[in-house]
Amino acid sequence: MKLDVDFCGVKFKNPLVLASGVLGVTGASLKFVVENGAGGVTTKSIWREGHQGHPNPVIIANDHFMLNAVGLPDAGIEKAHIEIGEYMKNKPAPLIANIVEARIADFAEVAEKVSALNPDIIEVNISCPNVEDEFGKPFACSTHDAAAVTRAVRAKTKLPIVIKLSPNVLNIAEIAKACVDAGADGICAINTVGPGLLIDLETREPILANKVGGVSGPAIKPLSLKAVYDIHKALPKVPIIGTGGIISGEDALEMIMVGATLIGVGTAVYYRGVECFQKMADEMMAWGEKRGVKSLDELRGVAHAGAYSKKFQNYS
Repeated sequence: MKLDVDFCGVKFKNPLVLASGVLGVTGASLKFVVENGAGGVTTKSIWREGHQGHPNPVIIANDHFMLNAVGLPDAGIEKAHIEIGEYMKNKPAPLIANIVEARIADFAEVAEKVSALNPDIIEVNISCPNVEDEFGKPFACSTHDAAAVTRAVRAKTKLPIVIKLSPNVLNIAEIAKACVDAGADGICAINTVGPGLLIDLETREPILANKVGGVSGPAIKPLSLKAVYDIHKALPKVPIIGTGGIISGEDALEMIMVGATLIGVGTAVYYRGVECFQKMADEMMAWGEKRGVKSLDELRGVAHAGAYSKKFQNYS
């Protein structure tokens, strides 16, 4: 089965893309991920100026989920210039530059500066749930605000832009449509769920220094699948990066069946090591070859009503 895909006119050797915030700190670490089988990589969230993030402890995980309140630390656009520049030397796979800011005008400025570094795609993070104490509700929680950020970024770059949305809303498809109407080329769904909280029974206090953090990992897969399903149903021609709880090749195939083109892989690196990308690609290949599927295009969106019975009656 062929795993190569086209996303916003960019060619990926397979749909498995490193999600923002995981190993995307340096040019060398991004290349290391590609060496281990990723079809593409996403940088950590880039701020116009440096951002400190939260104090430790910032992450706790178990077999079912991860809770993190890293707080989007970053050294700013000048450091990004160095690391992206390093990655772009003999670039091994497409690069998605993730950007974040606290004000709409600042999103526009950082988008313009990042565009000058020539990434393949810009991903706009308007949905982090664990910085509300610092900046208030994420832009992704408002149709109006999400569209406003999209318009501001669109005005400053000719690169494809993807808006990363939050699951913590009543109608994610409605917000996705507002972003597309405002100029987005694609959607990334979902960011972490929550925020959530865990208690240390001995200290009788929250475990994370920030008290709350975003929930990711296997437990949120049903939520991410439903979000992508809803977005694809409302916007069937809009490419989607589906992310959230994708740990195995089978998980990735489920995400493609609900409508995703690329698969964001994050906490799988914790559960299966950086080798997870090649392992997941191999698992996808094995599944497809057993069933006579020739390409991922045959599977995209088939979970929507009637698609399987009409198009794939010979597969079992």
